[in-house]
Amino acid sequence: MIAPATGIALAGVTGYLLGSIPFGYLVARAHGVDIFSVGSKNPGATNVRRTLGARAGNTVFVLDALKGVVSAGWPVLLVGAAQPGLAGLSLPKVMAMAGMVGSLLGHSYSCCTRFKGGKGVATGAGAFLVLSPLATLAAGLAWLATFLIGRYVSLASILAALTLAAGVVLTRQPLPVEIAAGAVAVFVIVRHRTNIGRLLAGTENRSARKKGGAL
Repeated sequence: MIAPATGIALAGVTGYLLGSIPFGYLVARAHGVDIFSVGSKNPGATNVRRTLGARAGNTVFVLDALKGVVSAGWPVLLVGAAQPGLAGLSLPKVMAMAGMVGSLLGHSYSCCTRFKGGKGVATGAGAFLVLSPLATLAAGLAWLATFLIGRYVSLASILAALTLAAGVVLTRQPLPVEIAAGAVAVFVIVRHRTNIGRLLAGTENRSARKKGGAL
């Protein structure tokens, strides 16, 4: 048995440390590029892709998503499901949510890169794939449809975050999970505030269509 407070703290700290692994920076560095000094200067998958190509960008996206999957997933696999947690949720579910929050904060404010980081879309999606798979699938479809129509990664990410929050509510998840999804949507929107300004001004960058390239 593990005390709820201990489990939650452990999951949160573990999630932060996992989230802090700067895959975007590391992949770019392996190509001889400082991702913080090129393009949008953001270490997320989008800037890596624009700077180094689809393969590098997609690699970063998958690795960043895995940070969320592992941060939210390990408590579900390793902690006894019958242990009570908080607000009517089992301890593994509460720990998974703490891991999700930790991974988002670690990804966006990494201790490895002077508290600079990405915008949390891939990591948040990975965590919610554990917490609410159907809502995450709906968010992924919303992202893909928006991107294919407008070629704006930022707009696709914002609408995907809103779809996730709506999907969690529509699939009748426990209230704490609904609140977490809403908080993640707000977090993603705030992290994209400069992109929103450019979208409104008509100056946001579109992703060019590359023959044979992956999204």
